Amino acid sequence: MASKTTAIKIKWLPTCEEHDYPAASSYLSLIYDSNRVERMVEELRKAHIVRFAAKDIFRASGLSLLGISNSHVKADQDKIKSGRKISPLLLVRDTANGQVIIADGYHRLCAIYSLNEDVKIPCKIV
Repeated sequence: MASKTTAIKIKWLPTCEEHDYPAASSYLSLIYDSNRVERMVEELRKAHIVRFAAKDIFRASGLSLLGISNSHVKADQDKIKSGRKISPLLLVRDTANGQVIIADGYHRLCAIYSLNEDVKIPCKIV
């Protein structure tokens, strides 16, 4: 993992890209019924951007970190290093299980974490 003093500046889009919402819907539909997913995605569309440290999102999600051997993580890391803007994450609070679901942006999160775990990541969370 890179040190906290990594000189790479991550550039962010001001809001999520339109294709992030269907991706979130697809993932969430594996966990929840279609009516609930539709409501959650609509809430995500309306949610304001907030920021959380990459390491805290990982801890709250309980997911494992994918390395740059994953082609999607490598592509996102290359995008970051080339100075292209990336999309905020879409998160859902699973209060019943005390976790956060990364509805969209898992590979971006892994790429960012590999560069600097303390980076504050823009997210929409419901």
